[in-house]
Amino acid sequence: MSNPILERDPADPQKRKEAINPVLKLVLELGPLMVFFFANTRGEWLAQKFPILTDFGGPIFIATGLFMITTVIALVVSWALVRTLPIMPLVSGGVVLVFGALTLYLQDDVFIKMKPTIVNALFGVVLLGGLAFGKSLLGYVFDSAFRLDAEGWRKLTLRWGVFFLFLAVVNEVVWRNFSTDFWVAFKVWATLPITVLFTAVQMPLIMRHSVEERTEK
Repeated sequence: MSNPILERDPADPQKRKEAINPVLKLVLELGPLMVFFFANTRGEWLAQKFPILTDFGGPIFIATGLFMITTVIALVVSWALVRTLPIMPLVSGGVVLVFGALTLYLQDDVFIKMKPTIVNALFGVVLLGGLAFGKSLLGYVFDSAFRLDAEGWRKLTLRWGVFFLFLAVVNEVVWRNFSTDFWVAFKVWATLPITVLFTAVQMPLIMRHSVEERTEK
């Protein structure tokens, strides 16, 4: 009987990575973000139920602390399942821990608010910088499971590079001009759907330049 989490040969890390249950993968990727939103929204209630959380500070600091903890848990579980960590979650997790620690230590939520700006700007610059030197790095950033021809990778890398910079700018505009609660809600209920929509819009390009698709024809 097949394993519902790892449906292929568990002795092969590459195959295990490709066969992770999509629902579990989604939980590992979005779980920390949802915890962050819930903890910020219900921070006072959580502090009453678990007084130890008051050591973090107010709701945004409780949310930051739990965000860091759940991010580490998600990375550990991913490593335990596939024995490898994709570049994007690893870099993002590292920035969460660094900026989260600064947020808690200095009791200044500016640092955690800047985290999406730093991560998105970093990936945007890396992708577009790679293109400037003739390298399409998107496959490394996303640990891609699909195969495209050179033109496909170039176009997709350009689009994602610009999109990452767009997200960085949007995050700066929102956190600098709106309340903390609005920024947290925007991060979950606006940035995430926008990213999902953008990803869906790229599917025709991916299908046109898929190496497998052309081979079958």
